[in-house]
Amino acid sequence: MSSIQQFQMYIDGKFVPSVTGAQFESLNPATGKPWAALPEAGLEDVNAAVNSARNAFDKGPWSNFTGTERARLLRKLGDIIARDAELLASCESKDNGKLYREMLGQWKYIPEWFYYYAGMADKLQGDTIPSDRNNFFIYTRREPIGVVAAITAWNSPGLLLTFKLAPGLAAGCTFVVKPSEHAPVSTIELAKRFEEAGFPPGVFNVITGAGIPGAALVDHPGVDKVAFTGATQTGKKIAASTAKNLTRVSLELGGKSPNIVFDDADLDVAANGAIAGIFGATGQTCMAGSRLLVHEKVHDALMDRILARTAQIKMGNPLDADTEMGPVANAPQLDKVLEYITVGLQDGAKLAAGGKQDEKLGPMFVMPTIFTGVTNQMRIAQEEVFGPILSVIKFKDEEEAIAIANDTRFGLAAAVWTQNIHRAHRVAHQLRAGTVWINAYRVVSFLTPFGGFKESGLGRENGMDSIREYTETKSVYVELTGKPRDPFTLG
Repeated sequence: MSSIQQFQMYIDGKFVPSVTGAQFESLNPATGKPWAALPEAGLEDVNAAVNSARNAFDKGPWSNFTGTERARLLRKLGDIIARDAELLASCESKDNGKLYREMLGQWKYIPEWFYYYAGMADKLQGDTIPSDRNNFFIYTRREPIGVVAAITAWNSPGLLLTFKLAPGLAAGCTFVVKPSEHAPVSTIELAKRFEEAGFPPGVFNVITGAGIPGAALVDHPGVDKVAFTGATQTGKKIAASTAKNLTRVSLELGGKSPNIVFDDADLDVAANGAIAGIFGATGQTCMAGSRLLVHEKVHDALMDRILARTAQIKMGNPLDADTEMGPVANAPQLDKVLEYITVGLQDGAKLAAGGKQDEKLGPMFVMPTIFTGVTNQMRIAQEEVFGPILSVIKFKDEEEAIAIANDTRFGLAAAVWTQNIHRAHRVAHQLRAGTVWINAYRVVSFLTPFGGFKESGLGRENGMDSIREYTETKSVYVELTGKPRDPFTLG
């Protein structure tokens, strides 16, 4: 037990245990052993965190901060994160088994979000509106939405939280964060950086645990907005729960994204993009290119390249610099991935690669798996696996490719591989997805809105669009004459 690191929640500027003293352990999926112990929050802890955020928003020092003052703290936080990126990346890799080098790349990039939104914090201006009555002056204000409950996923907890934090803090909101119980440690470590940066108590709170704290946050009347990243089914439940109090909600959910390769594509580049799209992060990303749509003329040539490179993927300890693919993040996800391999075989798809656990590395390591001969009606082509399973589907022309790509309840991302610029834009415009890459895959930026069509979510994160998700518009009418008006007429 002495080798297990102990962590506490962060509420009202203090690191605290749960009221009951209950704890849970975070398992390192690469070793199968616990490495961290954290508090299991209950209702009292949730109430304390929400009350702290509420007080900070309504009457704490934060409520009187100008946008310029908020921006100063955001920039300082960004600098501290840049300094400590290696520690934060190590925590995430031990929590969720993703490659340390990928996590480090994310944490080194995360400060850019705080710098970008710091630049917006003092520019949230309203408008003056011409009045249809000469005795009124009318203007609008952009005001912070209030207390935000941020509930994040286990696959990239720091980056996905930053998508919410940076614009929300710039707008003047306060936060209660509930990270996934499968990857909570980096969020606790981030709280220490908030303290060092000088944020007032209550602006940033962290509660940990499974089940109770997340549900209690969503239903809490003191929460003004829920910002969630995770599974679509969970997102639907959250949307239904927030309707009870008409709590604002944004949802970044799942995907079944098509990677479309036309017959004029550079096959070496497309093969690399296909592999990155599905086997990067062990396929555990909402934007995974899990459906590879290939023109029938180049199907065999492309698959030769993909299968050859897939056979060379180095699996192993995610902390090692030369590892290319790590373990599945947790036991429930492992069961799900293995079940879909069985489903694919039962539905008649051909197993071209992988399809089993790596016995040498351990049970959490699933070999990169490729199914060919897939039809778009199969479950492995319609349901999100969130693991290293690629479904390859042939198409004969552009019209069929677009029809197959859009024949899904999801709409998060897509890619088009072609050297024909006219086709590239033509197809991109017809795809029902929130992000479309042309001759690229898995690229995000603080500058660019990210979110889904259809069942892939509500709202947008990143870019200028995101800060609107954390503000309300208030209209103000100013009567200019000071004279009494007829109380029974309008205006």
